[in-house]
Amino acid sequence: MRFVSWLAVNAVALAVVLWLIPGIYLDGPTHGSEEIKHKILPLLVVAVILGVVSKLIKPILTILSLPLIIVTLGLFLLVVNAAMLGLTAWLLGPTRIGFHVDGFWPAVWGGLIFAIAGFFARRLITDERR
Repeated sequence: MRFVSWLAVNAVALAVVLWLIPGIYLDGPTHGSEEIKHKILPLLVVAVILGVVSKLIKPILTILSLPLIIVTLGLFLLVVNAAMLGLTAWLLGPTRIGFHVDGFWPAVWGGLIFAIAGFFARRLITDERR
C-alpha cells in the first residue's frame, strides 16, 4: 500500500508539472480523452523512474553540493531538483516513453512545482495518523 501511495503522489505531482510547465511534456495527443488514454501509462512510468532517481541519486548530489546549498541558503536545491528531472528525461530518452525537458529553466521551474505539488499531494493521499 505504501508503494501505491508513493506512486500516486509522484504521478499527481508530475501531472501538475506537465500541465503547468510548457518545456516539460510527454509525446502524444495534446487534449481530450485521447490525451488521457495515451498518457496515463507513460506518466506512471516516468513517475516511477523519477522517484527512483530521486531516492538513489538526489541524496548523493545533495551531499556533494552542500557547500553551494549553504552559500545560496538552500536555493541550489532547485538546481538539484532540476537535475533529477533532466536525468530522468535523459534516462528515458532511448525508450518510447517520450518524456522531454527542454532546457535548464523549465527543469528548474518543474523541480519547484514538483516539490510543491508533491507536498500537497502527500498531504491529501497519505494517511497522517501512522
